[in-house]
Amino acid sequence: MVDPRILLIGYNGANNTGAEALLLSDLADVRAVFGPDAPVTIPALEPANLRRYVGGEPGVRVERLPTIFPRTVRRLARTHDLVMLVEGSAYMDTWASALLWYFLWATHCAAVGDTPCLAYAVDAGQLRPRNQRLVGRYASETDLIVTRSAAAAERLRSWGVTAPIEVTADNAFRFDPRPEDERWLRDAWPDAWPDAGPAPIGIAAVDLFLWPVVIRPFGRRADRYRWPYSFNRSPALRRASQRLAAGYARIADRVVELHGRPVALICMEELDEALARMIRARMRRPDRARIFSSRELDASKMTALLRSLGGLVTSRYHASVLSMAAGVPQVGVGHDLRLRTLFDELGLSRCFVGLGTHGDLVCDTARLDAMVDQASTSLEEILAAPTDVRRALLEGYRSHLHDARRNRELLHTYALGHGWGDVPWAA
Repeated sequence: MVDPRILLIGYNGANNTGAEALLLSDLADVRAVFGPDAPVTIPALEPANLRRYVGGEPGVRVERLPTIFPRTVRRLARTHDLVMLVEGSAYMDTWASALLWYFLWATHCAAVGDTPCLAYAVDAGQLRPRNQRLVGRYASETDLIVTRSAAAAERLRSWGVTAPIEVTADNAFRFDPRPEDERWLRDAWPDAWPDAGPAPIGIAAVDLFLWPVVIRPFGRRADRYRWPYSFNRSPALRRASQRLAAGYARIADRVVELHGRPVALICMEELDEALARMIRARMRRPDRARIFSSRELDASKMTALLRSLGGLVTSRYHASVLSMAAGVPQVGVGHDLRLRTLFDELGLSRCFVGLGTHGDLVCDTARLDAMVDQASTSLEEILAAPTDVRRALLEGYRSHLHDARRNRELLHTYALGHGWGDVPWAA
């Protein structure tokens, strides 16, 4: 079989910078291994969003994915020769159990149809006990699972996953912006990048009180993610979101008033915009802050922005990953295991602030304030002495980049092992 039909299952079409950078890197690997004309299908909830960056790719077909997905996924698995899970957050229910079930259902449909299935540089994080059992059962049906950290591999094994597991690194480490986007950035915000002077500080915040999304067919329209899924909102959760925004606004004001730097409020996913607007509205100097959103900017421009910063406070895993090539000093503010694991691997646990579960923080506002203040203190420390942090980030980037390059090698070996014969290859 010269041109296998390949199905890429991920979190696509959501205007998410990390998912976009990851998909483009994965697609480059597919092209290198199977050739530039191999037919590829990519399901997406919002095809128009996905076509912004893969619409012109030869051989790529974008398929609309309904929110009630089992029948469509079963059909796609049956009509393709290879199913690849390409979403980093494949084995976790931090965002929504339904997203996890989507990946597991695709795996199961491939297994039932005797279709080869590969999980490609994915992660594993928090799971409820029931979902741990589901992962143990259905992820074991995968031919090969490639995880982006050793910790993720250990979690899978602890849940009873028996499929072969290889450990590499996130494929987004291989993503680079277009050279012209560095010039775009200075034109877009010339006051923030003068010829001399400190660069802006970025804040890539996540409203952890929106998650996880729950199945609620008759929920309030204002809280709807996509029918039948809704954000699990309540008056207490809304107040917690507002308190979180106020805390980030305090950090932003310190950056402006004590360091004389502007603030880039970075929305790695379109859904982050509401919190970014809340932060800016609560700042004393909102004129010194600007919102950059993945709704408007592609992964290349967002990566150029991230790599131009003088410092970063991030709750977004891929904001950290995509900024590391420039050694941007950063503080992680985490509510799931992905960012914590990354900072542990880098030897920068001291730069990570764990927020714990959002349920605890809703009830304990003093603890929420303390966590935000700790993030502010950590930012002050790395801005005062950034050298060691920058060195650790650059060394970590080189190590992760080396490991990420193994993904393509593993894909090539996997293809040969499944009878795709003398497939083209580009290292």
